[in-house]
Amino acid sequence: MHPKITPDHLGRGAVVYIRQSTMGQVAEHTESKRRQYALAESARSIGFASVTVIDDDLGRSGSGLVERPGFQKLVAAVCSGAIGAVFCIEASRLARNGRDWHHLIDLCALVGTLVIDPDGTYDPRLVNDRLLLGLKGTMSEYELSLLRQRGLAARDSKALRGELQFILPPGYCWNEIGQIEMDPDERVGGVIRLLFDKFQEFGSARQVLLWAQDQALQLPITRRNNGSVCRIEWRPAAYHTVLMILRHPVYAGAYVFGRTTQRTRVVDGRARKTTGHSKPMATWNVLLRDHHPGYISWEQYEENQKLISENAHMQRRTDRKSARGGRALLTGLVRCGRCGRTMRVLYGSQSGHAHRYHCRGDDSHVGGWLCIGVGGVRVDRAVAAQIVEAVSEHAIEAAIQAANQSEKADAEIRQALCRELEEARYEASLAARRYEVVDPTKRLVARELETRWNTALKRVAHLEERITRHDAAAALRPRVDRAALMALARDLPTTWNAPGTDARTKQRITHILIREVILDRDDATNEAIVTIHWNGGRHTELRVARVRTGRYPADRHPNPVEAIRRLGGQWPDREIAVTLNRMRCKPPDGNAWTTVRVRELRERLNIAPFTPTSQHLETISAERAAAELGICVGSLHKLIHAGALPATQLMQSATWQIPVAALETEAVKTGVREIVGRRPKYYKRYQEDKSLKLPGF
Repeated sequence: MHPKITPDHLGRGAVVYIRQSTMGQVAEHTESKRRQYALAESARSIGFASVTVIDDDLGRSGSGLVERPGFQKLVAAVCSGAIGAVFCIEASRLARNGRDWHHLIDLCALVGTLVIDPDGTYDPRLVNDRLLLGLKGTMSEYELSLLRQRGLAARDSKALRGELQFILPPGYCWNEIGQIEMDPDERVGGVIRLLFDKFQEFGSARQVLLWAQDQALQLPITRRNNGSVCRIEWRPAAYHTVLMILRHPVYAGAYVFGRTTQRTRVVDGRARKTTGHSKPMATWNVLLRDHHPGYISWEQYEENQKLISENAHMQRRTDRKSARGGRALLTGLVRCGRCGRTMRVLYGSQSGHAHRYHCRGDDSHVGGWLCIGVGGVRVDRAVAAQIVEAVSEHAIEAAIQAANQSEKADAEIRQALCRELEEARYEASLAARRYEVVDPTKRLVARELETRWNTALKRVAHLEERITRHDAAAALRPRVDRAALMALARDLPTTWNAPGTDARTKQRITHILIREVILDRDDATNEAIVTIHWNGGRHTELRVARVRTGRYPADRHPNPVEAIRRLGGQWPDREIAVTLNRMRCKPPDGNAWTTVRVRELRERLNIAPFTPTSQHLETISAERAAAELGICVGSLHKLIHAGALPATQLMQSATWQIPVAALETEAVKTGVREIVGRRPKYYKRYQEDKSLKLPGF
């Protein structure tokens, strides 16, 4: 026994700390793991009666960038004073960073714990042993940095030549001489090409996903087995699978490496490393174009990435946004001519209401300033006229291409199903051969193989039924009338303005032709200045007349004397004054009507004043009717305009006269229930506690 090991150390017990940096080392470097576990027997042979093995950190790096629960358990055990010695195979197993190493050595020196490895026994309380342990820790940390530097340099050098092999996405594989080639499986290649074609058609990864789910199309994914062996698995369409295929540059024939990076941040006073963070294309480690055959060209790949970026509406940036439907033709394309920000589209609350392009300016903080707003209906019409004029020459060619594409779509789906059926039949025949080879007397195996064979046959029958249903649906679907399609192409304006034309289709055509539209206002001429930047590099400036607001019809300006003769005595002087001001019926001096002025004019005309006792009790005002029904006056006016509530006016803009009996009709009760049903969920609580304030009020 070593003289530094005292009976006190033996009585306190020992800890064997075991660690390997990666799970690959745990699975493949088994000899190192065996040597570390053997330290427990060595501790017992020395005389330690209690030996604890801590192996919680298998597969965890000792660099200090990942959390190590096993090391924390070791530190806690040393601090308790119950540990007499720490066994490790070498200093690098305990730590690869100076902070953890020196912290452990300091604690061992405080409580008198030894550090034992195959090279010797060290007492941190002795100066020479402390110096030697410090050198071991420093060399371990330096060794890690040196090995990592060498490994990264060798890896990057091989990647720059395009020879570094890694897991390829579905559709590609490495051949015998280390080159990337397309997967010979026709089903894999056919599905990937179909996804790219559908993205060109729909212009949205989400729409491609919905189409794949509607067609029950399965997509390939790569699975790793035993660390290096990869195989293809077929799974139902998922969004991340579709997006991975559309975003991966390998499908454009490019060899890429280093598209992601690591990030280090401080958590609870310690550095923590996270991986998988995407980098911009300009910072990729390696990008070799035209390295191998691609499913699409590099130019098409860049266009796809640009379109995917435009589809990300939730990200705050100044790029143009994609078309998402709606009435506005220029959604996502309009930019403010004054501040340069992307303008938003504001729709009316009612169906068919006009929309408006609005720039909110610097609204990133409270109190931000607003910019400009322009009505969208006339602007859309002017831009649509320019688009129709630009594409009229190519309308017939586009119609022919649309007819061919419609006929090709069904054929592509059927071809994908036929390839899946062919693979299912192969799997069924393979299952049958396995069942035939097994010894019939070994029923434990035969029953399982028979079950697998039946499952494969059911899948074949299911796919055959799907193909039959697809053919039946295609036969019932009306054929494309090429003559009618050509006629529509010759009359493009009528086709564009037809009520049944899809708004999303018109928006996609607009996005193809136009890069962006700059909107500004000329307040002097009351015109909207529309500058169209075409994708070809040309520019067109239009001036669109805006709707003049603030005007009042001439027939709505009655003579004050005529208005007083019709309203006097029917309503109080205050209500008459409000009505005259609402009709903008000004007195000779141009001032507003007041109760005193109405009374003076009424008395000069010898019109009797209003007396409540003489009013017919069968009618009430809009304000009283709203109070009786428990709704606001605006909602009551909607019931009147909808025809649910009968009401009359002595003249335009005068107070409504509503029959009391009409409030009890079923039409009015139904309308009130609908209005109350649209109230916020917390309206009842507001009614109980009037001190609360409703949002938006």
